[in-house]
Amino acid sequence: HGRVAMAAFVGYIVHENGWRWPWPLSTSLPDYSSFEGLSAPAVWDATPAASKLQIILFVGFLEVWSETKFVLESDGEKHYMRGGKPGYFPTFDLGKPDYSSGNPLGWGVAHPVPFNLFDPFKLTGGLSAEEKARLRLVEINNGRLAMLGIMAFVSAAAVPGAVPALTNAIKHYDGEVMAPFAPEFHLNF
Repeated sequence: HGRVAMAAFVGYIVHENGWRWPWPLSTSLPDYSSFEGLSAPAVWDATPAASKLQIILFVGFLEVWSETKFVLESDGEKHYMRGGKPGYFPTFDLGKPDYSSGNPLGWGVAHPVPFNLFDPFKLTGGLSAEEKARLRLVEINNGRLAMLGIMAFVSAAAVPGAVPALTNAIKHYDGEVMAPFAPEFHLNF
């Protein structure tokens, strides 16, 4: 959850400042003119449902991958709740697919990812196990701080003055912060 919070924190800052991808978000949204002047939560509300679904499915895939016993054991690790390393994210490189077993995935991933999410540029290769453990704890603490930060941003946007340090720094949001799919789904009671 800390990694998701860190991505959300950075994403909030990016969207609050109007920074956009250089390419279209979807075929139904050729430019970002509909997002101009919106707060970050309002940008989420204005994002097409298909784009939201892609984001949720990708994050869901990462969550399933990191929690799967087979994946962790193939990487020589255990789940963090069963004595494994807190903050460890398994690699995507599990070898080559074994088509002879009848399973097209075999021991590999159908579409290999060229890098490890924990250390994509292999900067920690020469570090000791103790230093790597310290860096994982630093990442966990950064994730905790990001959780507080994203909630501060959302609180300041929804309730002006709720976070005095962010007064007049965050655009107001009139939507429902606890119902991120409210524009797509309605329950009439």
